[in-house]
Amino acid sequence: MHSLTFVIGTGRSGSTALSRILNSHPDVLSLNEFMASVGDAAFPEGRLTGEEFWQSLCRPAPHFDRMIRSGLPLPEFLYTRRPGKYAAETTGIPALSLMVLPHLTEDPDGLLDELDAAVVQWPEGTAAEHHRALFGLLCARFGRTAVVERSGYSTGWAAGLRATFPDARFVHMFRDGPDCALSMSRHPGFRTISLLREIKTRAGVGSLADLRDEDVRALPADLSPLLSERFDPALVRDRDIPLRTFGTLWSELVVEGTEFLSRLPADQRTTLAYEDLLDNPAAELTRLAGFVGVDPLPQWLLTGSELLDHSRRGSARRLPAAELDELREGCAPGTRVLAG
Repeated sequence: MHSLTFVIGTGRSGSTALSRILNSHPDVLSLNEFMASVGDAAFPEGRLTGEEFWQSLCRPAPHFDRMIRSGLPLPEFLYTRRPGKYAAETTGIPALSLMVLPHLTEDPDGLLDELDAAVVQWPEGTAAEHHRALFGLLCARFGRTAVVERSGYSTGWAAGLRATFPDARFVHMFRDGPDCALSMSRHPGFRTISLLREIKTRAGVGSLADLRDEDVRALPADLSPLLSERFDPALVRDRDIPLRTFGTLWSELVVEGTEFLSRLPADQRTTLAYEDLLDNPAAELTRLAGFVGVDPLPQWLLTGSELLDHSRRGSARRLPAAELDELREGCAPGTRVLAG
């Protein structure tokens, strides 16, 4: 089995750039936003056929299709930049096609068909067995030896991934709290996450799946449409959401990721601070390569350094003093955990 590593973190922490850097390594299969794409639906209990497993990977993600139909696509949606034969308005976009396959190939539709022909023939197996077989198939297809999955907003999946893949390694990636939280506040995905969290809090439910019709009817008129098949994107873009909300979210995710990592054996865990990556790219990428199980090739180190963007570092410090203080207060619990 090829080595398997998961990069977990808050999102908006430079992890998308990290996926691009990893993808440029000739020995790394970079699974960009795989978990964000397929979610828990691809990890059912019990045994399933190859056909059932494939359907769990290809079933369109309703929340992502809804955002596209509403004119609020995320910048991470690679498929919509060069549309193929699938569309949110008609067929729905297969979960694997939206962000995972376009990261690997210029022909995501062709690769999807190629995988379909193979996977549906597989015999029954557990979700873990099917995933390992899929990762192995993709490694063989692209000539890679190490698998690295990276999704934003992914700390909540970490415990389940550890249970499913007990031998996997984990990287906890994080960024300066105020800078990361400010970036979240400007990102349509994290603004939507914040509003959906507000909906759950108002309704007193742990999951949107638990919402009752009367819960939805009781929501304010600027929140309930977000649960519809199509909504006005201004409800997300123009909503006044306090910066502290995103500082608090950043802290919750950082604490969750740090606590998870602390429970792992030392040889299966490491951290990666975005600021360290900016300051010492060659050293940090060399260390990461060793952890993942590939060689730190000189040309790859050079390419990785060139893919890093230093321009947004310290962006929170340009905020008015009162807003920066509010943001720092929301980030304080996560900052203390990282400092400890």
